[in-house]
Amino acid sequence: MFWKFDLHTSSHLEALLDKEDVTLAELMDEEDVLQECKAQNRRLLVFLCQDQSMQELVRLITTEPPTGVEETKRFKYPNIACELLTSDVGVINDKLGNEEPLLESLYAFLEQPSPLNPLLASFFSKTIGNLITRKTEQVISFLQKKDGFLSLVLKHIDTSAMMDVLLRLISCVEPPPLRLETLTWLNEQKLAQRLIELIHPERDEERQSNASQTLCDIIRLSRDQASQLQEISQPDPLLTVLESQECVEQLLQNMFSGERTESCIVNGIQVLLTLLEIRRPVLFYIPIIKSYTVNSSILLAIQPHLIHFHQLLLEPPKPMLTTLGVLEEPLGNTRLHVARLVASLLYTSSASHAVVAQELCRLNTLNLLLDLFFKYTWNNFLHLQVELCVAAIVRPCAHEMRLQPDISENSAHNLMVTHLFQHCHLVQRILEAWEENDKIQSDRGMRRGYMGHLTRIANTVVHNLEKGPVHTQISSLIAELPEDYRGRWETFVDQTLSETNRKNTIDLVGTGNPRPSSEDDMESPFPKELTIQQAFSDYQIQQMTANFVDQFGFNDEEFTDHDDTDFFFVCLFFVQANTAVFEACSKERIQPFDDDEEDIWEEKEINYATQAKCSQYLSYYHYFASK
Repeated sequence: MFWKFDLHTSSHLEALLDKEDVTLAELMDEEDVLQECKAQNRRLLVFLCQDQSMQELVRLITTEPPTGVEETKRFKYPNIACELLTSDVGVINDKLGNEEPLLESLYAFLEQPSPLNPLLASFFSKTIGNLITRKTEQVISFLQKKDGFLSLVLKHIDTSAMMDVLLRLISCVEPPPLRLETLTWLNEQKLAQRLIELIHPERDEERQSNASQTLCDIIRLSRDQASQLQEISQPDPLLTVLESQECVEQLLQNMFSGERTESCIVNGIQVLLTLLEIRRPVLFYIPIIKSYTVNSSILLAIQPHLIHFHQLLLEPPKPMLTTLGVLEEPLGNTRLHVARLVASLLYTSSASHAVVAQELCRLNTLNLLLDLFFKYTWNNFLHLQVELCVAAIVRPCAHEMRLQPDISENSAHNLMVTHLFQHCHLVQRILEAWEENDKIQSDRGMRRGYMGHLTRIANTVVHNLEKGPVHTQISSLIAELPEDYRGRWETFVDQTLSETNRKNTIDLVGTGNPRPSSEDDMESPFPKELTIQQAFSDYQIQQMTANFVDQFGFNDEEFTDHDDTDFFFVCLFFVQANTAVFEACSKERIQPFDDDEEDIWEEKEINYATQAKCSQYLSYYHYFASK
C-alpha cells in the first residue's frame, strides 16, 4: 500500500523563505513552487503577494524577455509567472484584481505596437481571462473606463489570443444582470460591426480568419446562453445586431466588394453558415440536439446576393496551387463553401424561405451543383453537400413538418421539388451515371467515387416516393417522365438498386435476420442488420468532412426519420445499459481493500461475455449515431 512508504520529500522552498534576501527568481527556480502555491503555502503566498513581487510577475508576462538565450529558457520565467498568477488562489486573485496599478501594468501590454509576441499574448489572455472569471465586477469596471480597450483588442486580432479575451467577456461574466450590462457595453462599442469590417478583401487573411471565428463563437455562445437563461426578458444585444438584415447585408457587401478573394468569401460564408444553424449537438456521445430559429431577416439579406454565389460556382476566385503546379479547373474551397451555404439555405424553414427557393430555381443553381457532383468524381466533400441538398428537398426535416404540417401545399417547397425532377432531371442523371459506372467497371475500370452518395440519393428518392411528405408530388413527376426513362427507373429500383442494397447488407450483431426495408418496419428500435455501404459511408463522412459538417449541423439530419419520443427512449436505454455493464465490470474487476499483502494491481480474470454485451450496445449506438 502507498501509505506503507514515506514518499514525502522536504521542500527547499522553506529553506529559501527563511533567507532574508531571497529573490523571486530563486523561488521560481524551484520545481515545486507552483505546487506549493496551489497548496496555499502561507509563507510563499505572503511573499508572492508583496507589491514588488506582484509587479515583477506582471512585468514578466507582458515584457519581451532578453534575447541571446535558448527559446525554452528565454520564456521559462514568463511561463512560471503566468501559472502563478492564474493558479486560482484567492489571495493572488484579490491582489491582482483589486489594485489598479497592477491592472494598469497588465493593460499596458495592449498598448504595445503590432505584432504582439504570440506567447506573451497567450499569457496575457490567460491572466486577464482568469480575472474576468474570478474578479468580474472589478475588471469589467476597470475596462469600461478605458475608451480604447476594444480598439486595441481589435488592432491585435491577428493574434489568436485576443479572440479569447473577447469571448471571455461574453461567456464568463456572471451574474446575468452584469452579463447583460457587459454585452450592452460591447454593443455600444459596435463590436459586431467592427468585426464584420475586418472581413474585407483589403485585410490580411489572418485578421479575416480570426474575426470570422470570433463572430461564429459569439453567435453560438449567445444562442446557447439565451436558451439556458430563459428568465432574462431582454434579448442578447450582440446577437440581435448580428441577426439583423443590415448587419448581414454589410457582411455580404464586404465579401463581394472590389477584388473577390477566397479568404474573404470563405470566412464570410462561415459566419453565414453559423447564422443559419438551427440545430447543434449537445453531447458527442448521445446525439441530442438543440434547436434555434433562424431570423427571416438573414434570408432576406442573402437572397439578393444568391446570383453572386451562383457566379462563384461558375468562376471561383483563383486557381489552386499545388506542388505540381496549377490544377486544371479545381473545385476549390470557395465553391465547396458555396455548396454548403446552398444546402443550409434549403434546410432552413422560415417565412422567407419562398423568396430564396424561387431565386435558386431561377438561377438553376441546383442543376449547376449536380453538374459539379458528376464532374468532380472524387470530391466526397462536394458529394455530401449535394446529397444534403437533394435530401432537404425530397425529405423535409421533422422541424419543418411541424412548422408546416401540410407541406405538400407549400408553394415554395412544391416549386423546389418540381424544379429538381423536371429541370434538373434528377432521375435521368441517376440512371445515366449508374449505367456509365457499370460500363466502366465492366471494362475493369475503377468505380466512380460518388457512387456511395449516389446510392444514398437514390434510396432517399425511393423512400420518399413511397411514404414521404411529398410522395404524391414525386409520384406524379416520375409518372410524367418519358416512357423510356420511366421503365428504366422501375427496373433500376426493383433490380439494380435492390440488388445493390442486398449486396451491401452485413450482419453486425450475429442475428442472421434480414435488415428491415425501412426503419418504420422495425418491430424493435434496435437494428438487427446494418449495411456495408451505410457503415463505410458514415465513417467516410465523419472522418473526411468533420471540419465542414460539424458547424453545419447536417450530420444530425438523419435523426429526423425517428420520432423524438422514440429517440428519447433509445438514449435512455443506452444510459441504463451502459450503467449496468459498468457495474458488472466493476464487480468483476475491482476487489475490496483489506489488510493482507495481496497485490491489488494483479491481473484478474475478465468476463468476456460482458465485453460482448458492450460490443453489442456499441453496435446499436453506432447505428443510431449514423441515423
